[in-house]
Amino acid sequence: MLKTGFCETPHGRLAWADSGGEGPVVLLIHGNSSCKEIFGRQLISELGLVYRMIAFDLPGHGASSDAPDPALTYSIHGYADAAMSLLDALGIDRAVIVGWSLGGHAALEMMARWPGTVAAWITGTPPAGGADMGDAFLPSEHMSLTFKEKFTEEEARDFAQEAVGDNVELLPWMIEAALRADGRFRPLMLQSVAEGRDLDGREIVGTANMPLAVVSGSAEPFVNNAFLKSVTYNNLWDGRVHILEGMGHMPFWEDAGQVNPLLGRFLDEVAG
Repeated sequence: MLKTGFCETPHGRLAWADSGGEGPVVLLIHGNSSCKEIFGRQLISELGLVYRMIAFDLPGHGASSDAPDPALTYSIHGYADAAMSLLDALGIDRAVIVGWSLGGHAALEMMARWPGTVAAWITGTPPAGGADMGDAFLPSEHMSLTFKEKFTEEEARDFAQEAVGDNVELLPWMIEAALRADGRFRPLMLQSVAEGRDLDGREIVGTANMPLAVVSGSAEPFVNNAFLKSVTYNNLWDGRVHILEGMGHMPFWEDAGQVNPLLGRFLDEVAG
């Protein structure tokens, strides 16, 4: 049964949802201007019964509070710190980290910095450093919104639609999540990247010993799949980048029927 709650951390009051499964812990980290509900098709599924899946709202997102100190929290490394603070508050010392988009970048930081990381899965996330950003991402009509402080309702709708996929129904809560997000985090996150204060994703995946799954949609609008394939990985799960035919930036929502079995096999192999 899905349980929900809040915990106090140095990064604010964080809202979480727990699938209640009795198996190993799987932490799910959402993307830019989204919320934990985006993992609903994993939390409320057979996977959620087998594994203890925990999704949470990043600071400044969803039902979590805004960060009490934006400069401390609103960056990739700050969000990784928030995730580690959440796990500490919940008494969890080992977990598989599943990150989508911005959440995937936080997951990579956790691979390098959190000793309890068993393995990681990233979707919609190029493992890049500052010098790679031009190659790692595709030009997109709405890419500029990624770092814009304030959204109009139309911009929130456009951002959410491109994230979920052009042919996928956009639900009201997805737009509400984009509008709710504390827009201060977007330019602060860009500043942190520009100043090199976050770890280099390419270096992390080239040296980390724990298994890493890299999953992307063939119709991914933001991430350059050719870049994903060009990166040298130290321990790439299945020995390849998984490109899911016809899917976009959010395949785990777009077609959970295809993605959940793949995620389940990954979890069985790395944590089962």
